[in-house]
Amino acid sequence: MQGVATIFIAQISGADLSVLQLVTVVVVAVIASIGTAGVPGVGLIMLAMVLTAVGLNPAAIGIILGIDRLLDMTRTAVNITGDAACALIISNQETRKARL
Repeated sequence: MQGVATIFIAQISGADLSVLQLVTVVVVAVIASIGTAGVPGVGLIMLAMVLTAVGLNPAAIGIILGIDRLLDMTRTAVNITGDAACALIISNQETRKARL
């Protein structure tokens, strides 16, 4: 989401992103997403970090604010479901190891 939103905001702003800036978007988004909590609205905070890293104005987030709420609910649900599934798998593996 951060990559697509950053490119969209850059195009709307009339800014051309260099290859180095695109790599920066990917690196910052991946590093930031590792520690992201499963809380609605966190994606916009991460997007502000990504936009700042490539020199774009974070105030431009207002352009996508209206549609992001719908997308954010879906992203949060997928994030929480994945976390719960991983916790269940690890719990089952630990239970099997305890029986041995």
